[in-house]
Amino acid sequence: MMNEYRFHLEKYRLGNRYTCPNCERKRCFTRYIDDEGEVSFPDNVGKCDHEHSCGYHYTPKDYFREHPDFLSKDKLPYPTRRNIQPKVVEKPISYIANAIMERSLSHYGINPLYQYLSKVFGEQETERLMKMYHVGTSYKWGGSTIYWQVDKDDKVRTGKVMLYNPKDGHRVKEPRSYVGWAHAFLLPDFNLCQCFFGEHLLAQHPTMSVAIVESEKTAIIASHFIPNFIWLATGGMHGCLNQIAVKVLGGRDIILFPDLGATDKWKSKIPLLQSVCKRVVISNILEDNATDEQKTKGLDIADFLLMTETPQMALQRLIKQHPPLQRLIDSLGLVLVEES
Repeated sequence: MMNEYRFHLEKYRLGNRYTCPNCERKRCFTRYIDDEGEVSFPDNVGKCDHEHSCGYHYTPKDYFREHPDFLSKDKLPYPTRRNIQPKVVEKPISYIANAIMERSLSHYGINPLYQYLSKVFGEQETERLMKMYHVGTSYKWGGSTIYWQVDKDDKVRTGKVMLYNPKDGHRVKEPRSYVGWAHAFLLPDFNLCQCFFGEHLLAQHPTMSVAIVESEKTAIIASHFIPNFIWLATGGMHGCLNQIAVKVLGGRDIILFPDLGATDKWKSKIPLLQSVCKRVVISNILEDNATDEQKTKGLDIADFLLMTETPQMALQRLIKQHPPLQRLIDSLGLVLVEES
């Protein structure tokens, strides 16, 4: 009998299981396909086999909801079933109780990321940064970090749980990558709609310029070095750079700091951001100055800020190598942290 659903997970065959874009396990990710061959979904539209430890599931419905321009008259209509035009009832966004998040904003002594950053910034500054960004502690895997996604209305959308090495601050990826989602651990039938990590800071600083990076850890580190930006994280290369999530950036000056190797993909997002933002700039500073080895590793701006004796020395070195960064800073009227 023919499958009544037009869009469905690809049936198993040798070679069609991929690396999950969330937990990065190999051969555990199944992509969605269109039986009618009209739609080629991006590589992140699919489901991870590890429902409890990862929980990643990005459906075609999620994709179409976040890219409504794809459903315009000159493009594809949206029949989810063959020859059926169902009435689509949008489920309300699910939230996690703020009290659950608030209880996690403690026990930093077992939090590997806190242990590492304390060696770099000191305990007082590290705790300030983690409280500011609503970074919590989980007992999972013997102690891990929770990056809570709190939206502009101070509602908790979810929390990404990650395990770090306290010695170098890098993610633990062996024997596997330890990544999970708080909603997958806590609540069944959760309708996830992600927001930017750090989005709650927008309401606190309504006129401040925004810098966007990929990694949550990078946003925290960069906010210490250059505190005159609101540093937000997309949570991944695709992440929150979609039509729904970027609405909160309306009227802002935005600067993008893509990881090495991701610049071209982020450039493709500029028209989307320009539709709501006052001004959008993408920084080429890393691509212009990185070595081949650094490009291969896919380093980000936090890696460069941390690789020298002080953050101020690192920043001044980057400005010297890339003068347009200083012009951008001057044009936005920013005052950088002074060397003590």
